[in-house]
Amino acid sequence: QVQLVESGGGLVQAGGSLRLSCAGSGRSLGGYAMAWFRQAPGKEREFVAGMSRSGLSATHADSVKGRFTISRDNAKITVYLQMNGLKSEDTAVYYCAATTGTPYTSRRSSDYDYWGQGTQVTVSS
Repeated sequence: QVQLVESGGGLVQAGGSLRLSCAGSGRSLGGYAMAWFRQAPGKEREFVAGMSRSGLSATHADSVKGRFTISRDNAKITVYLQMNGLKSEDTAVYYCAATTGTPYTSRRSSDYDYWGQGTQVTVSS
């Protein structure tokens, strides 16, 4: 098992940037396909971005494409979500997720076995 810990959330003005980090409790995340999801108040959890186990393939939701980028460090210890051009509609709790069930990127939250506790991102307009 792996415990995921997110950090980097906060309050930012519209148009600003934040970088979220997801660490795997001191162990490598190299054996996992990873993803970021978010959940706004009163809404369902939605896929934001995902990366395959190899790190060679990344997918982003249309709503964030061109603004957000998922990446991982060379040691595969940390996964990042760089968020630029933030909008008020990006306000949500952001969750990091991991799975060994598939080497590919999945947009379905049910495919992920491990979840972080979430980090709040608030964008003021």
